[in-house]
Amino acid sequence: MNNGLALNVKGFERATLADFFGDLVVYRNLEPADGRLRGLKHVWPEIGLGSYCIPRKAEPEYAAAILHFLRQAQRARGVAKPLARLLYIGDTRLLDGTAYRHLRATSGWPGWGFIASEDTAAAPQAEIEGGLYLANRWAALSDFLDFVQGRGLPLDEATAAVIDLDKTALGARGRNDRAVDAARVDGVRRTMEEVLGANFDELAFRTVYDELNRPPYHPFTADNQDILAYVCLMVVGGLHDYATLLEEINSGRMSGFEPFIEACHQALRQRGDSAAALRAVHDEVYGNFRRGDPTPFKSFRRQEYLTTIGRMDFLPDDTALDVLLREEITLTGEVVEAARWLRARGVLCFGISDKPDEASLPAPAQAEAGYPPLHRARMKIVMD
Repeated sequence: MNNGLALNVKGFERATLADFFGDLVVYRNLEPADGRLRGLKHVWPEIGLGSYCIPRKAEPEYAAAILHFLRQAQRARGVAKPLARLLYIGDTRLLDGTAYRHLRATSGWPGWGFIASEDTAAAPQAEIEGGLYLANRWAALSDFLDFVQGRGLPLDEATAAVIDLDKTALGARGRNDRAVDAARVDGVRRTMEEVLGANFDELAFRTVYDELNRPPYHPFTADNQDILAYVCLMVVGGLHDYATLLEEINSGRMSGFEPFIEACHQALRQRGDSAAALRAVHDEVYGNFRRGDPTPFKSFRRQEYLTTIGRMDFLPDDTALDVLLREEITLTGEVVEAARWLRARGVLCFGISDKPDEASLPAPAQAEAGYPPLHRARMKIVMD
């Protein structure tokens, strides 16, 4: 498979994810951007949920929702032939690999998954593991498509290609993912500056964020950036001592996020009006957390939307490539090439993202001002 990517005369080709997905995209809330498809709020009884809740990517119920959307999309595009085969393209062995296996098990379809993370320090290599093709180069995606066809998997109108967006179709892991992370940190910083004003301490923020944004602290943060942003705000805002928090986490006395937010709840009740700005944020996060919302810090995520859009196609084409990949979020050329090739053969391409809707879609006023959903934002295409 090789149809190449042409550069325009001034430098990088530009495109949007919608150029090959259309609006066949879902973000964390599992409400498809394509208005022809019914979202989770309508179909949750049909996929076996006992009540409305938003499953996460590694849960079997997530696969059931995606499968429902795929079948709806096949009908919506007017293809009579039912879907019968699966491709999956992602960037993490554990999370995307689990999502792929749940999709295979739920659908009963034959298929293959491709997982890549660029590692130029090692020689190019690929391995097969239980239906997954694991590679350390995004350039291996072309070889993967040749491989699955050689294994007898037709790529046609009866095939669905589920393609992860974050750090796969955009911000390729190992190549361009630092720009995605930088946008998120920008969002946290902007949120904290807005709340704390002159009391915001940049060094203290980075100290807390960089320490807690590591796997050893995932049992505390649940690897959820909403929780991490809230913790940073409460610590830097002086509501909870940093050294004490680390000791409480490491000793097991702070076993998870719930006791932390409850401690902040009690502390704020004793502060009176002196912590009004912190209390407003706490009330937002506390209420959403108690309702089981997986995105409790929505005001932070709305800032993340702006900082993410702000890192798309903002540098000149003659920027040094290492600087461009570090600072600007780009489309992964190999994924763009593959999606175009698949669509030309009738394959249904469907994009999935675990990024919260608040960090992916403009607010109504922003939409009126011309801000696009992330899948309709123009980006440079970069490939190896």
